[in-house]
Amino acid sequence: MRRLAVIAVNAADYGVSQKRERVFVGGVRVDCGSLRPFPAPTHSFRRLVWEKWVSGSYWKRHNIPSPESGTKSRIEQSILLEFEATGREPKELPWRTCRDAFSGLGEPVLGFSPSRHEFRRGARAYPGHDGSLIDAPSKALKAGTHGVPGGENMLVDNGGRVRYFTIREAARLQGMPDSFTPSGAWSQAMRQLGNAVPVQLAEAAGRWIRSCLD
Repeated sequence: MRRLAVIAVNAADYGVSQKRERVFVGGVRVDCGSLRPFPAPTHSFRRLVWEKWVSGSYWKRHNIPSPESGTKSRIEQSILLEFEATGREPKELPWRTCRDAFSGLGEPVLGFSPSRHEFRRGARAYPGHDGSLIDAPSKALKAGTHGVPGGENMLVDNGGRVRYFTIREAARLQGMPDSFTPSGAWSQAMRQLGNAVPVQLAEAAGRWIRSCLD
């Protein structure tokens, strides 16, 4: 006899700089352990909204001026209205953004880079493929069966310019350490990374499995 659980998760809620929504199915034999609650989220979008538009600590952390009239989504505007009404400060850590993940990398280089932080030409946005905003978690990285999809592997800066993620940036979005270097050309490396489970989310799942077996 087994106990089963189906858990829907968003990697961004566990410290990944990527909005990667997945479903975990877990089970344990009754004579081996018991199912416990999946680890609670540690990060939240609400906290990111607070640090951007209430405390301003997000911009201070990156040593850049706070936008005078930053563009806010409808969801952000709704959350801000709630903050104004309640004054409650979210206690979780903020969602990590692309800017957070890429801190210290600098601009991509032309030509070969040992760290694989290399500029790749040809990025363009079109309907349904508009890239990831720099001050938000990225969209889910993907590894297409017929090639790497461009829209999910592009960065959009605050000026609206787009470029492809470098291999090093994609690895950071998946939580990989800089000591890890995927092999192969850009498309091959992006396939490897797009099929990976983000490190922080894998750690949370591993802790959950271990607790069930205890």
